[in-house]
Amino acid sequence: MRLEGGCYCGEVRYAAEGDPMMQGQCHCRECQYISGGAPNTFIAMPANGFTYITGQPKQFTRKDLERAVTRDFCPECGTHLITKIPGLPAVVVKVGTLDDPEQFQPQVAIYTCDKQEFHAIPAGMMTFEKLPGH
Repeated sequence: MRLEGGCYCGEVRYAAEGDPMMQGQCHCRECQYISGGAPNTFIAMPANGFTYITGQPKQFTRKDLERAVTRDFCPECGTHLITKIPGLPAVVVKVGTLDDPEQFQPQVAIYTCDKQEFHAIPAGMMTFEKLPGH
C-alpha cells in the first residue's frame, strides 16, 4: 500500500509505503489532546517506508513521561502528521492528513480504558483496554 498526504497548509508532504501494521482508533487521553477530544484515527506503517517529500516537520516529545512518543507536526499550520513510538519500527500516520482518507480500513479501537462517553466505536470492531497482547 502507498499512502500520500500532508498538512493543512501544504508545506509538509509525506509518502508511506508497505503493509499497514494496524489501522484503528486510539482513545488514550494523550490522543484526545491532539485530536481536540475525539479518538485519534491512524494507520501504523513501516518506518523504513516513510519519507517526507517536501518540507520538514517540527517535533515534540514530552520530557516528563517514560517512553514518551514523538509527534511530528507542520511548523506553519500545526497539523499533527505522525507519531513515533519508542521501540516500534512504525510511524503512526494520522488519517486526517491522507490525500485519500478512504484508504483507511479501521480494524481496532485501542486504549478504550480512556474512552469518553461521546466517542463512537463502530459495531463489531475489536476493542482493547490498552494495546492488543498487553
